[in-house]
This record gives sequence, C-alpha cells and structure tokens, in this order.
Amino acid sequence: MWPAGYDRIVLDEVDSTMAEARRRAADLAGPTWILARNQTAATGRRGRAWVNPQGNFAATLFLRPECNAQDAALRSFTAAYALYQTLAMSARGHGLTLKWPNDVLLNGGKVAGILLESSGKGDRVDWVSIGIGVNLVSAPDASEVEPGAVRPVSLKGETGQTVAPEAFLDFLAGHFASLEGLFQEFGFDPIRRLWLRKAARLGEVITARTPRNEITGTFETVDATGQLVLRTPKGQVQISAADVYF
Repeated sequence: MWPAGYDRIVLDEVDSTMAEARRRAADLAGPTWILARNQTAATGRRGRAWVNPQGNFAATLFLRPECNAQDAALRSFTAAYALYQTLAMSARGHGLTLKWPNDVLLNGGKVAGILLESSGKGDRVDWVSIGIGVNLVSAPDASEVEPGAVRPVSLKGETGQTVAPEAFLDFLAGHFASLEGLFQEFGFDPIRRLWLRKAARLGEVITARTPRNEITGTFETVDATGQLVLRTPKGQVQISAADVYF
C-alpha cells in the first residue's frame, strides 16, 4: 500500500531524478518520489558517473524535513535501512549488509547507492533530495569502477529474482515512510541502532579515505551524529565523510 502523504511522479526518461527534483523543488510541497524508467546523465558520490541500464531502479525522494543540515543528512541512514528491508524481500539469505556511509551490499558486492543533496539558508534546510540507484537487473563490469572499490552486483545476478522498478518503489516508499515516522518521533537513535545491526565489517579493520588523508582502524560504531568511529593506534577517530575500503 502506498504511504499516505507521499506523492509519486513516474517518468519514462530524464537526465537524472536528482536534477528533476531540483528543477521541481519550488512546486513540490510535500514528500514526493520521482522515478525514472531511464536516466541519461546520472551521477553518484563526488560526481562519479552512475550507470543505469533499463530495468534498474533510479529514483529520488524529495523531502521538506524542517530540520537542520545535520539531521537532514542522517536521512541517508533511514534510506539505507529502508533499502535493506526492501531488498531483503527478494534476497533474504544472500548476505545483505550496509556499508557506511550510503551503500547496500549483497553477497559482498555493491547493489545500491544513495546520494543526498539539500538546499537552505544558514543551518536550516529548506529541502533535501535522496537519490537512490539499485542494480535490479544488471551491474557495471568490475573494470568500470575505481581500483579497490567494492565490486558491483545486481539483484538478479546474485539471487535470480527479478523485480520491476515500480514494484520496488511501492515497497521502498512504504518502508521509508515507516522509518521516517520513527525518526520524527524518537530521533536518530532507533534508526542508528537498526542500521548498526546490519553494518558491514563492524568490529573489523577498514580504511577510510578522505580527500586529505587515509585512516585505517577498527570500525567501532556510528555515533549520534552519523560519523564513522574508528579505533586506531593513536586513539579513537570520528570521520564525517570518506570513502571506505575493506
């Protein structure tokens, strides 16, 4: 059942659903999902190209969360856990985990990614867009991703299950709406606890690479502000943004 209070726009083709949300921002009053059957110019983190063949999932959720920038950014964890719940309906028993800060892994490979964009004045957010890409039917070749990155996989390739993008959106929207209600009532902590239960490599040594340096340590937790917490030989380190490598 489609969640009450959420609108939906389905497009045959667009450059990217994130760009479309940006263009429509002034006219969107409430939470709205924008789904594209085909994207021609999608991007991921740090402006990297996001390949989106026909049959894969590409959508953006536009929100007006009435919060500060930090709380808006925490919606990436809400989206990640909603993705976990939705993918688990087809991939239960296939090793679904959540990779900080915004990827979903299936059998150790990247099956989905999340990208956030927001606009506002000062520390207040006017709107936030959560872009989501899921490899439902196909994934890029490993040669197309940067060295050391997690290998791309698809839901169909790993499980044999086929899910249409619109059907996937129906379930994802419902899961997100329930989690967003939890966030609004109780704050980030219950979302954080759910996310940590499925965190990839928790308690193991990982490497976080920022534009300035590289930090290797034991993945201890995600703190109350969404930062990655590593235990290193020099002590505990909190990291707000980085690419993580295993």
